[in-house]
Amino acid sequence: MDQTKQEEEYGYDLFPDRKGGKYKKGSIAESLFTFNNKCQVMLQFAVETSPYAKLLLNAMKSSGCKVFKDRHFSCEDCDGAVSGGFDATSSQIVLCQNNIHQQSHMNRVVTHELIHAFDHCRAHVDWFNNFRHLACSEVRAANLSGDCSFSNEVARFNFGLKEHHKECVRGRALRSILAVRKVSREEAEKIVDEVFDTCFNDHAPFGRIPHSKKDAKFANRDYENRDRYYANL
Repeated sequence: MDQTKQEEEYGYDLFPDRKGGKYKKGSIAESLFTFNNKCQVMLQFAVETSPYAKLLLNAMKSSGCKVFKDRHFSCEDCDGAVSGGFDATSSQIVLCQNNIHQQSHMNRVVTHELIHAFDHCRAHVDWFNNFRHLACSEVRAANLSGDCSFSNEVARFNFGLKEHHKECVRGRALRSILAVRKVSREEAEKIVDEVFDTCFNDHAPFGRIPHSKKDAKFANRDYENRDRYYANL
């Protein structure tokens, strides 16, 4: 496939620093005084303090996919309003340093992309050829990352009653697919519908939908204590 066409079809055109399958490392001056430094500081805070991120990092380590911050995360400039991405070819999480300006936003993006990385680790995900695989991971990421939490939806002026969380998850998964793949909205909706129920109810490794930071803390505590429970049986 022509390289330019491949970049467009797989969403790489949204991440210009990744063109050609390579990623750039900033200079010392860049790392000290620009978005890159702020991104690195917020990333460090996220992996050290976010219960969502801590649980996912522990789960990946337990699954044989230990994450190293300098190797598996990359702060880069991105096009459009995209906040991050998971590059399966390099097993790297891209954080859009020019579009992430608040710690709460960084925490959600890190969590969202770590869910993709966890899926990549635990299952044989065909990101580029099987849209159902992609859709499933997008449903899980929207459902479990806090993207659709009540507070975030209120901040977006999105209000709903019954089934609002499900509709938010469905809508965000759909938008993610349309952003990175050249498919029609009708086709994307059909794919999301086909996998939605199964993937929405797959809560690994949280064991529940962490609707809030408090929920995520309880889920992380339970995950950390799981071996202690089985040892007492």
